[in-house]
Amino acid sequence: MKTTRNAFVITISAVLIAFGFNQLIIPHQMISGGISGITMIASYATGLNIAWLFFVLNVPILVWGWMVLGTRFIGLSVLSVVATSLALNLIPVNPVVTDPILGAVFGGVIVGLGSGLSLREGGSTGGFDIIASILSRKRDVSVGMLLFFLNASIIAALGLMNQNWDIALFSLLSIFTTAKVIDVVYIRHVKITAFIVSNDTEALLSALLTLHRGVTVIRTRGGYTQTERDMLMTVTTRYELAELRNRIAKADPRAFVNFVETVGIMGDFRRSDP
Repeated sequence: MKTTRNAFVITISAVLIAFGFNQLIIPHQMISGGISGITMIASYATGLNIAWLFFVLNVPILVWGWMVLGTRFIGLSVLSVVATSLALNLIPVNPVVTDPILGAVFGGVIVGLGSGLSLREGGSTGGFDIIASILSRKRDVSVGMLLFFLNASIIAALGLMNQNWDIALFSLLSIFTTAKVIDVVYIRHVKITAFIVSNDTEALLSALLTLHRGVTVIRTRGGYTQTERDMLMTVTTRYELAELRNRIAKADPRAFVNFVETVGIMGDFRRSDP
């Protein structure tokens, strides 16, 4: 049932993204952020089909993510990329509005809504989201700043290609709007601390260590029952929270878990290579 819901929501998110692209952004020769933006620039320059370019450019990133991030996250991301590629082919490129500012703002809103829904289901829209997830595991860098510089490079490439900086700046407005809507629907790059009280410490510990995050085992005693149990503490990111929930539910469905948003961290927070 949950898998069916995931697939349904991700399909809806793909349709929203494709609609925002084909009806609001692409008709004005603007671009979106990430791999989508690279796809649009390549299509404008060569005349190739955007849907197929989007799919082809995402394949190597999905393969990399599959090896590093695991099957569930990338499986949902594959579904998102495939569904978006199909929707881009099916939805006609037809401008809903004639004003490029309206196209940039409302295109950004719709694409951001679709992207945020995909992230909330534990997947992504592919491209830079997967790269960001991998980098956030490797070390505690400002992934948001990295994505900003990558997208700024794409905007600069668009401006240099067509010598129309109005369109480039409209595209920047669209990307900014998309990011803000995603932050409303799904807060990215936020650290989460999980406190897990379990009767099956070893099974749960084995499951959590496969995520390549540090886990601390703390001996606790219940205030009411005076029963001693182990509490596992681990810090993860919003990108990985859905997978963490899944691992906990499979290893110990009766575990008590408290998720706390982490204001900041100090020290080593990175993923060691498996």
